[in-house]
Amino acid sequence: MTGVPASAAGGSGTKPVRGGKLGTAAVNQASLWNIANILTMVRLLLVPGFVMLLLHNGGYDPAWRSFAWAAFAVAMITDLFDGHLARTYNLVTDFGKIADPIADKAIMGAALICLSYLGDLPWWVTGVILFREIGITLMRFWVIRHAVIPASRGGKMKTLAQGTAVGMYVLALTGPLATLRFWVMAVAVVLTVVTGLDYVRQAVVLRRKGLAAERAAAADLASEVSASAGASDSAEAER
Repeated sequence: MTGVPASAAGGSGTKPVRGGKLGTAAVNQASLWNIANILTMVRLLLVPGFVMLLLHNGGYDPAWRSFAWAAFAVAMITDLFDGHLARTYNLVTDFGKIADPIADKAIMGAALICLSYLGDLPWWVTGVILFREIGITLMRFWVIRHAVIPASRGGKMKTLAQGTAVGMYVLALTGPLATLRFWVMAVAVVLTVVTGLDYVRQAVVLRRKGLAAERAAAADLASEVSASAGASDSAEAER
């Protein structure tokens, strides 16, 4: 869930060549309907179904919450696979770049909001996580003209911790497992804040470097234009 969308999807109707990579022709024929994009769309479609399952029968029925957990688990798994497929087979499209982060934030946001609505999770936890996720996504687009903020190991750990913690809260756990999920969520919140601050630092540094490079390039271009104009004037004077 968290980075520029890892599972930016796009692809082709051509089968991948042996060795796991698409040939140049296949990449050039990339289409919207590829496996990575389809998995992203499945994740989007799972969001309303997950919400209905979680809130069914008042939201406290263990059986229906188990069904909701299954839908949430499928969404998390498709997030892993569409990203891997998109990177491995060069299935990258503009649709995937936009839809993937939306799907990630939608399923996680829906789960957090529903859990807080049911009183299982404090609203401040939901607020911290959603503020970080939406803020970092916007920040990635803020600096994308200059550079791409890579997904860090901490960010991946954060995603794993969030998914595990939310999944445990979706289930109707009691006793020691209910205590354990509290601590897993605490770890997820800490990682959410720490990695969020690190992404902000990276974004500021990358934007500064990008702006400095643009200014240097503009200065070089102006110098070349000035030199060219001076040479033209000298040639005209000699004539």
